[in-house]
Amino acid sequence: MTPQTAQQPPVPAGQPHFYYKDGQLYVESVPLADLAKTYGTPLYVYSRAALRAAWQSYADAIGSRKVLVCFGMKANSNLAIIDEFARLGSGFDIVSGGELARVLAVGGDPSKVVFSGVGKQVWEMEQALQAGVKCFNVESVPELQRLSEVAVRMGKIAPVSLRVNPDVDAQTHPYISTGLKENKFGIAIEVALAAYAQATRLPGLRVVGVDCHIGSQITEVSPYLDALDKLLDLMAALKKEGVELAHLDLGGGLGIRYDDETPLAPVTLLTAVFERLQARGLAHLQLVLEPGRSLVGNAGVLLTDVQYLKHTEDRDFAIVDAGMNDLMRPALYDAWHGVLPVVLSDVAPVVYEVVGPVCESADWLAHDRQLRISQGDTLAIESAGAYGFVMAGHYNSRGRPAEVLVDGSDWHLVRQRETFEDLIRGEQMLPR
Repeated sequence: MTPQTAQQPPVPAGQPHFYYKDGQLYVESVPLADLAKTYGTPLYVYSRAALRAAWQSYADAIGSRKVLVCFGMKANSNLAIIDEFARLGSGFDIVSGGELARVLAVGGDPSKVVFSGVGKQVWEMEQALQAGVKCFNVESVPELQRLSEVAVRMGKIAPVSLRVNPDVDAQTHPYISTGLKENKFGIAIEVALAAYAQATRLPGLRVVGVDCHIGSQITEVSPYLDALDKLLDLMAALKKEGVELAHLDLGGGLGIRYDDETPLAPVTLLTAVFERLQARGLAHLQLVLEPGRSLVGNAGVLLTDVQYLKHTEDRDFAIVDAGMNDLMRPALYDAWHGVLPVVLSDVAPVVYEVVGPVCESADWLAHDRQLRISQGDTLAIESAGAYGFVMAGHYNSRGRPAEVLVDGSDWHLVRQRETFEDLIRGEQMLPR
């Protein structure tokens, strides 16, 4: 990255709505230092303009084509953010009953909801059938059988799409790869025909589509096309058996820029996909996409204050007040996040390990970063809009951060900081 000096401010990676002005880091028209002072740290901050720009990149790529974008809300399920996408016309990709409840809470359209996930419980199936979701993305034959039983008991017809595992390497981190044989997701493509045959025979089910999801943070188009070719071959075989499908779901997974990646643009993906569909005479199909990270990842940062600068013989540590319980990705995935000072300084640069206060050696946010900082400064952890707050927890009895959404020169507190009372709500001591 660009050396951090007061004369030459660093450029936020992939986050054009975050920028330096007069030595301060802004989001839209708001200095981030003002938000840190008002609400304290750690603090998640999101840009509404960035959310809209990310959505528009899909809308422009789609044009008049028959495409349904379902926001993969496991990336960020704050009510304000999913409400914004619902207003823009988004559907939703959910993986739990709790996520469906959030969609319904903001007035989202359940007929534009696809229900994914390998472990759907009976109550979740009942909830989704009652709400009238667009489709269940079924991930195993036992799930198919259970869904049939639940639908028959309720007097409902469950629309189903089988999530097929195409055994395609998405060339991404193994923890976020979902399309290989060894992954727990989906039905192996070798047995998909038999699974579809069973689905057509089971009562209470209506087969409507085929689905796959091969992973996340994908920056090349070729893995998508490899998976698509296998799905199109499957669809051709299904047609010979008299099974006509209404939609094809390619999942999500488009990557973002964290450091120096070149993300795959939605228009590049869609152009290539529709060329394949056109060649197969399937351009009439509805295409479903489930983007998550690419819609929210670069719309947010995590603000954290420097508590101590600790020098040892081996290295220097910047000990901050955000920890692995606030942002799990570095500890879980060895993930890179850029680190920027909220107010530029001309102190001497030092290479720091940026670490948190949690009592684990894995509690780090960034390795070997050259920073011009002092004790008490505020840092912005970049590209924290996806898989940030949603993965936060209470380890070490730490309350989760507040969340703020900025809209031009205005901002809105969209989640309050948790208190100690929030942490112990529902707990009981033994009788004395």
